[in-house]
Amino acid sequence: MLLPLTAIILGFAIVIWSADRFIAGAAGLARNLGVSPMVIGLTIVGFGTSAPEMLIAGFSAFEGSPGMAIGNAIGSNITNIALILGVTALVAPLAVHSQTLRREMPLLILITLLVLALLYDGDLSLLDGLLLMGGLLVVMIWVIRTGLQSRDTSDPMEAEYEAEVPVLPMGKAVFWLVLGLVLLLASSRLAVWGAVEVAQALGVSDLIIGLTIIAIGTSLPELAASLVSALKNEADIAIGNVIGSNMFNILGVLALPGLIAPGIFEPAVLSRDYPVMLGLTVALLLMAYGFRGPGRINRLEGGILLACFVGYQALLFMSVNPG
Repeated sequence: MLLPLTAIILGFAIVIWSADRFIAGAAGLARNLGVSPMVIGLTIVGFGTSAPEMLIAGFSAFEGSPGMAIGNAIGSNITNIALILGVTALVAPLAVHSQTLRREMPLLILITLLVLALLYDGDLSLLDGLLLMGGLLVVMIWVIRTGLQSRDTSDPMEAEYEAEVPVLPMGKAVFWLVLGLVLLLASSRLAVWGAVEVAQALGVSDLIIGLTIIAIGTSLPELAASLVSALKNEADIAIGNVIGSNMFNILGVLALPGLIAPGIFEPAVLSRDYPVMLGLTVALLLMAYGFRGPGRINRLEGGILLACFVGYQALLFMSVNPG
């Protein structure tokens, strides 16, 4: 038991560091190639924070644990909203000014509902996986077009990304990109091995491990990025990273078990976990959209989100230990 736990801790530590280096290298490379900071932020930075989820989901499915991959996708979205935005709003209330985010939030809810309809039969099939990947491609194209259009509308997030996207020499950008990717692959594989061993030792399902240990561990880069952005008064980036990551998780990460190990998943996904994710996504829209002016997640709302996260973890614990 000690060795698998060590593998999980070491794996996640390297995942967090290598994900940061991978994103910095990719963003620096794109900037050197003339891509605007806004487009880089909405794509490479926004979606790149889901690289750990993507790799761990892929390895989990290959290892014969598709439930862990499904739990990772859904659990990470729950963690992103309830834990990450909850903690971040408690540290520094998040005011939303970006019109780009006001367009992305309803889109995230629409995607969440469409994916729910796709999964309603309780079977994540190969066709479902293909449709999810196709949806991700469509969303990526839409996000890029939105980023290009936002350059002409003085979106506040443009200036925030201009300050945050790194300026690196081409050689250094490529070095961090390659090194970050290699370490991401190795550390993700290590973390998955440890998680599978822990699940078997404790006698719990791989879904529960994906919803808890894996989801929290792979969401740590988003937590660090959101806290730093909030402390720099860059709330739009803090929320934008979560929205972008959640879109990527529900389309790209959830697609992998369908493509690699399709089949029927645990009924609890639809009866317990997906409704929680959908409810938190709607709560995010209600808090941050700003129907009568700029949106804002205040400290009280941040506390409510964090309480929801604690309550959900308690629900998972009781489902494993009903007595």
